[in-house]
Amino acid sequence: MAWYGNGGWDYYPPYVSVAEKRAHGARALAKLLKKTKRTAEPVVLAHRKRQLSTTFWGKAWADNLERYADFVNRLPRGRAYLRNGSVLDLAIAGGRVEAYVAGSELYRVTIRIASLAKTRWRRVVTRCTGRIGSLVGLLRGELSDDVLAVLTHAKDGLFPEPRELALDCSCPDSAEVCKHVAAVLYGVGIRLDAKPELFFVLRQVDQAELLRSATTGAVSRARPAAGKRIADDRLSAVFGIELEEAPLVRAARAGRPSRRGKRRA
Repeated sequence: MAWYGNGGWDYYPPYVSVAEKRAHGARALAKLLKKTKRTAEPVVLAHRKRQLSTTFWGKAWADNLERYADFVNRLPRGRAYLRNGSVLDLAIAGGRVEAYVAGSELYRVTIRIASLAKTRWRRVVTRCTGRIGSLVGLLRGELSDDVLAVLTHAKDGLFPEPRELALDCSCPDSAEVCKHVAAVLYGVGIRLDAKPELFFVLRQVDQAELLRSATTGAVSRARPAAGKRIADDRLSAVFGIELEEAPLVRAARAGRPSRRGKRRA
């Protein structure tokens, strides 16, 4: 596209390759980060698969973005930017993503994510009670279909709706979801592939609370009912050990003859 200059549409900016833009952006970023003494954390794809994310949390994040019409028309160019390594830095903190993307210049992208409403969080926790076995299973996404449906529900699940996102980029594009923002949104999914616990940091909720409630129901259901005990002789048979009698049991038996046969002389 021609730029308006010298009284007409007659000026075309010189072509700059993607590699040159990345190199220029990396130099500019290094100067910025030198002041904070922080090392850049670029988003790098370690595979050439068509689908960007490879784990439950990363895929669910991307799927959630793509279900909204507000985003879908602006996302494809973001995928291209992410694939060519233009997201030079991406950091996640509580309810916030800060990133730098290489383009014609180095652009700063900020994404703010509203904390999950307490009532919505409590509904998720309640619906998952007794259905999650471990933290490892939760972070790996090794969950039942019922739990997955609760976590990913468009309105009542854990993933943000467009109204919960505040998007900002320093580029001149007036669109709320410019290609740089789109690249960072997908970059978050790549981060979640490697560190799924960051999702709960973004949503500002404690995964330990979800796990405690989710496992409590399972444990209580598995616990024997009051008054029912496994006999000591059965425990001994199962575990191959001889269990020592409790003091009260020994005292009660002290007053009556032993059931064991008399020893031979």
